[in-house]
Amino acid sequence: MKFKFEELKIGPGHLVFIIAEAGVNHNGSMKLAFELIDAAVEAGASAVKFQSFKTENIVTKKSPKSTYHVRTTGDSNVQTWYDLLKSQELSKVQHYELFEYCASKNIEFMSTPYDEDSVDLLEELGVRLLKVASTDTSNIPFLKYIAAKKIPTILSSAMAEFEEVKMAVSVFSDVNTEHAILQCTGNYPAKIENSNLKVIETYMKSFNCPVGYSDHTLEVINPITATALGAMIYEKHFTLDKDLPGPDHQMSITPQELSIMVQNIRMTELSLGDGIKCVVDEEIENRQKLRKSLVAITPIQKGEIISDQMIGIKRPANGVQPKDLDKVIGKVAASEIEIDEVITLDKVIN
Repeated sequence: MKFKFEELKIGPGHLVFIIAEAGVNHNGSMKLAFELIDAAVEAGASAVKFQSFKTENIVTKKSPKSTYHVRTTGDSNVQTWYDLLKSQELSKVQHYELFEYCASKNIEFMSTPYDEDSVDLLEELGVRLLKVASTDTSNIPFLKYIAAKKIPTILSSAMAEFEEVKMAVSVFSDVNTEHAILQCTGNYPAKIENSNLKVIETYMKSFNCPVGYSDHTLEVINPITATALGAMIYEKHFTLDKDLPGPDHQMSITPQELSIMVQNIRMTELSLGDGIKCVVDEEIENRQKLRKSLVAITPIQKGEIISDQMIGIKRPANGVQPKDLDKVIGKVAASEIEIDEVITLDKVIN
């Protein structure tokens, strides 16, 4: 399956679509948000993604923070999860400003909606691609609401069993809304041994849609490995400064690291090639100089029958190839052949 918006070039035969996940790392500041967009553009990302939500729609005022959020922002006695989210919420006006700024920088604006009001806002905004967070993989009513919009959607699949992933994917396939599925591990940061990148191959065999990876690890190997396994989409959190206050900065990569990640993915794509085994142009010289051909190891007189005791195999490869030994052995020399002379077919009579 290939997405309708061909200009985004997501799917088989295209370069990996790289999503720079700004998320809530703007900390409610439009100045930081614009700088994040600039950094994503500079790194060569395909898209920059934010998060869209109305806090009162997605969390109760007494909802406990996760251990990860306690570690990065303090416990609920310091700041409730509700208040933390409120400080990171983007208004409708801010959405429009970010959308227009991305357009001016020629980078795709994306966002993850966490509630129906935010889905409506992104639809009104005219986004060409949605991303559903792993927290909503099993939220079937919400997935159905999104799928009905017919906006191509990327689904993340952390914290999910395979049957839950199948159910989420079916919501979109049942109504013919184009979609993609990402392997992901729902911890921040995730341990490298829990990446389970071979799930990418499982998804490719199981679902008729683009497959990719959403990376929560700190190591640099997963962009390379996932690309080699066939990931068509890659997503990674990034920040301007890991020491900024907020929940996601510590597990995000810097703009410099984002640039390196993009370069590693692009180099991996180059190294993978097209799978067709052939001699490339830069091998031609060495093919001639490093391979071997038949040479005379004794003087061979004109009219003499050539025996295998007269023949050696040495570089260079501009004579009869070793695989064609039977074209020389037992044949008559058409001319005198000196010791160490490369044997060519014009020097034998067949």
